[in-house]
Amino acid sequence: MPAIVGVVQVVSVGSSSIFNIGDVYKMMPISSAKTFAGAGSFNTGDGLYVYNQQSSTNTYDTDLVDQGNFFNA
Repeated sequence: MPAIVGVVQVVSVGSSSIFNIGDVYKMMPISSAKTFAGAGSFNTGDGLYVYNQQSSTNTYDTDLVDQGNFFNA
């Protein structure tokens, strides 16, 4: 159902975001990322104590594509 939209100000849109005004059937934002992190990197909480004597993250990756977005067009 159509709508009347007033003034819209877009400050920024992320790389995998969608901004739409109006009727739409299907919206599919696509994004892919690879994250490398060492021991204790994603811990959250109050009074957290993480003890790592030595931490080493292996970022050597020989393949070109891990997971493609081929069928999400």
